[in-house]
Amino acid sequence: MEGAAFWAAAVVASVLVGMSKGGLPVVGMLGVPVLALVISPVTAAGLLLPVYVLSDLFGLYAYRHDFDRRVLAILMPGMVAGVAVGWATASLVPEWAVTALVGAIGFVFALNLVLRGRRVVGQRRAEVAPGLFWGALAGFTSFVSHSGAPPYQVYTLPLGLSKTVFAGTSTIAFAFVNAVKLIPYWHLGQLSVANLKVAVLLMPVAAAAVFVGVRLVKWLPEALFFRLVTWALLILSCKLLWDGVTGGLA
Repeated sequence: MEGAAFWAAAVVASVLVGMSKGGLPVVGMLGVPVLALVISPVTAAGLLLPVYVLSDLFGLYAYRHDFDRRVLAILMPGMVAGVAVGWATASLVPEWAVTALVGAIGFVFALNLVLRGRRVVGQRRAEVAPGLFWGALAGFTSFVSHSGAPPYQVYTLPLGLSKTVFAGTSTIAFAFVNAVKLIPYWHLGQLSVANLKVAVLLMPVAAAAVFVGVRLVKWLPEALFFRLVTWALLILSCKLLWDGVTGGLA
């Protein structure tokens, strides 16, 4: 983990992580793929987890008044269950299969939104059973590759939340799941001392990027914000689907 190429990729990944915690969902999913250009994906995921956790603290402060309590209360138990399943099956489930599954789900959902348009009028009630299911899937995929955003958004986008509540709820939900992931990641040896030393150097970059993300959320018109979220989800889902399929074939 040295050289100009590594540090350039690490800084870009940290900026993406920080901006995602500032309320720009999905972009954080690019962190691991960017860093995986220069190191192994497993090492990249372990290295970035402390960066996620520190960025979460700044995101929690920024959105401390903007979140949906019911949505969080429904999602969090499912997320814990998903992380537990991911931990228990870490040596059994191939990463390419999870990557392809996340990509397929996000692709179908985002494509449907693009074709139909986002026609949510008013706020819908968050239902428990779907929330537990999508929360569990988000927790599982977040554990495997920090890619919990597509399942999470499948559940939350149709609820008609305002952009700041949507951003704040996302930030709090994934701050929670990242904290839960610390123990299994440590147990699996993905939080090495070397990783932590590098993560400490990247944390200031990610922290500054959090507030850049917050400013962008406040500046973007709400319709444009959700349009960008949808298209980002579609593009990233295509990338994940491609990575999963090619990984399986390899």
